[in-house]
Amino acid sequence: MTLLVLGVALWWAAHLFKRLAPGRRAALGAKGYPVVAVTILLSVLLMVLGYRDAGGAVYWGRDPMWVGINNLLMIVAFYFYAASAAQGQKIWLGTKVRHPQLTGFSIWAIAHLLVNGDTPSFILFGGLLAWAAVEVLVINAQDGPWERPERAPAAKELVSIIITLGVVFVVMFVHYLLGVTPWG
Repeated sequence: MTLLVLGVALWWAAHLFKRLAPGRRAALGAKGYPVVAVTILLSVLLMVLGYRDAGGAVYWGRDPMWVGINNLLMIVAFYFYAASAAQGQKIWLGTKVRHPQLTGFSIWAIAHLLVNGDTPSFILFGGLLAWAAVEVLVINAQDGPWERPERAPAAKELVSIIITLGVVFVVMFVHYLLGVTPWG
């Protein structure tokens, strides 16, 4: 459990570093990018290893209904990611939500909490959900009012949907290869 908590804490620190200590981050300049990237990779490694080895109370299990809802939420979460990835003009969702990537990340965390009702999942997915909420609050406080971006042509929307479905399929397949059956 220690590795899991350490991994989540390191994730928080790496992602909030730029916002909470902008002077220190700016002082690192371009040399700071690999430091932050390695810190984030280390946090993910610690979370994976810690989650695999963690034990704890189980409050609910993988009910088929929640697995289906989880899978639908994952499609929505990845679509939010697609909305954040579009450069310049944004697909429809990117013109409605200020933080599509953090919103998608939050949906991902909630979806995983629905199907994983144990203590390690509360620490991992609950901790990451809390981070996303704090990140949104910090960004909003620092950046001020949001200016809605211009909407992209419909063709870009269609490409985003196709990419979203492809990425969801790949992620489900990787879960399957790792021993987790995402289809219930």
